[in-house]
Amino acid sequence: MSVNLGIFKHVTENVHLLGQGLYWEDLTMGYRFRTFGRTITESDMIGFISITGFNEVLFTDAEYVKTGSVIKGRVVPAMLVYALSEGLVVPLMQGTGLAFFNATIDVKAPVFVNDTIHVEGEVIETRATSKGVNGLVRTFNKVINQHGELVLTCNPLRMMKGRPVSFEK
Repeated sequence: MSVNLGIFKHVTENVHLLGQGLYWEDLTMGYRFRTFGRTITESDMIGFISITGFNEVLFTDAEYVKTGSVIKGRVVPAMLVYALSEGLVVPLMQGTGLAFFNATIDVKAPVFVNDTIHVEGEVIETRATSKGVNGLVRTFNKVINQHGELVLTCNPLRMMKGRPVSFEK
């Protein structure tokens, strides 16, 4: 079965692409954002542990957690929390993000299975790249749980696309 998409050719100009991320010029100093929430499930944790080989007893042995751990409950790896927080921020850079360079990650509190997190962020650094077309943007992101508690912070530096140059005729 084939579908003729030629009927949509006329809508590509002067139409905002839904889900399109922001260009680096749009992300001015002090620009703030908040993401939707994401509940972390047992399946999320098992998948993360399985794919990364992160088989620490704190995450894989329920009896150890009951008797030998200071943290009680189904705590999830902080790197899973970080990875999910990055996923929550994707709409900011969907189609405009070019590269991730670095980040400092600071874990503030444990996160447990069935906790819901969201990200609140602010642009703290922007500058044009050496070629001047694209830009570097650093945000300070706070990951917050359903109780309003700060659980993780990070400050990723990314290269982002510059706004396309339009040529007037």
